[in-house]
Amino acid sequence: VGSSGCGKSTVIQLIQRFYDPLEGAVMIDGTDIRQLNIKWLRQHIGVVSQEPVLFATTIAENIRYG
Repeated sequence: VGSSGCGKSTVIQLIQRFYDPLEGAVMIDGTDIRQLNIKWLRQHIGVVSQEPVLFATTIAENIRYG
C-alpha cells in the first residue's frame, strides 16, 4: 500500500527478478536473490494484480471464482 508512483510495482518486479538492479542488491533474509534459483523463487511468491478482472457473469459468480 502506498501512493501512486512510489515504487510498489518496481519493488515487486525486482523481487521476482524480472530485472536486476544496476547498483546494490535485493536481499531476502540476508541472501542476495541473485543467488537463488529464479524458478524456485517465483514459485514461492504470491502476487495479486492491481487490475481487477471481472467475467461476463453475475457478481456472485465472480466472487465464487475467486
